[in-house]
Amino acid sequence: MLRRAAIATVLVLLSAIRAAAGDPAAGEFVFKKRCFVCHAVGEGARNKVGPELNGLFGRPAGSVPGYSYSKANKESGIVWEEAIFSTYVRDPRGTIPGTKMAFNGLKSDQEIADLVAYLGRFAADGKAVE
Repeated sequence: MLRRAAIATVLVLLSAIRAAAGDPAAGEFVFKKRCFVCHAVGEGARNKVGPELNGLFGRPAGSVPGYSYSKANKESGIVWEEAIFSTYVRDPRGTIPGTKMAFNGLKSDQEIADLVAYLGRFAADGKAVE
């Protein structure tokens, strides 16, 4: 009985770790479903309604060449990292009041973690990093 409880606990913990880390394949699905209309990633990605998202993590907000950002975004002082992006993608206008991003946000922690894992795979040049 104790062994089953221990195994169940380990499985729950592993599931939680996986959820926190995110699944890039599931994140690609989220991106195609919710982000692709306005953003691009990968080799040859270009700005669309929103900026391309290659090399997002570690990049200052409002810094993609050729994209016309809102003053609020350019002056936010944000350097995109996973936690800040997760907050932003959940509530863009609440995170950066005055942003041009017309998106109500993702509400699922799992979708956000998966999207972060997917976007984290792209270097600034659009090449996938594993």
